[in-house]
Amino acid sequence: MLLEILKYPDPRLRVKCKPVDKFDEELKKIVNDMAETMYNAPGVGLAAPQVGIDKRLFIIDISKEKNDLKVFINPTILKKEGEICDEEGCLSVPGEYANVTRAEVVEAVAQDINGNEFIIKADGLMARAIQHELDHLNGTLFLDRLPAFKRESVKKHIKRRQLAGEY
Repeated sequence: MLLEILKYPDPRLRVKCKPVDKFDEELKKIVNDMAETMYNAPGVGLAAPQVGIDKRLFIIDISKEKNDLKVFINPTILKKEGEICDEEGCLSVPGEYANVTRAEVVEAVAQDINGNEFIIKADGLMARAIQHELDHLNGTLFLDRLPAFKRESVKKHIKRRQLAGEY
C-alpha cells in the first residue's frame, strides 16, 4: 500500500522516534508499504517518520535494479571516518537539492526485520544514505545541515513554490 510522504515543514518530521520493540507481522507490513512507497517515489531511502510512523526504522536501496532492499531498525552509528561534501535531496523536501558535508565512511549497527543485530561498514552513497535516514529518526532534515544563508534561501524557494501550488 502506498503511504503518504510527509513534506517539510510538517511537524511530524521533527519528532525523535521511539525504538522498535516488537518484530511482528505489523512491522513487516510497515516495511513492505514503505518499500512500495520509496520505489514509487522514486527514492533510494525512506525513514518511518517521513510516512508519519514514530519508529526508529528506515530502508535503503541504492541498487540500479531496485532489488537490494536494506532494512535498518534501531540503528546507531558506531564509527565515522573522513569527510565528503556532495549533493543531497529528500523525498520530504521534493525538488530541492543542496551540498551537504557528511562522513565519508560509517560503521553502523542495527537490527533486521526479524530483530537480528548486524553491523555494516559503508562508504559512498550507502554511507550518505545511512546518515541522511538516521537524521530523520532524530527529527533532523538535510536542510538543518546547510549553512544558515543556504538554508534560508532553500526555505524561501519552498515558500514561493507553495504559494504557486507547485510544492
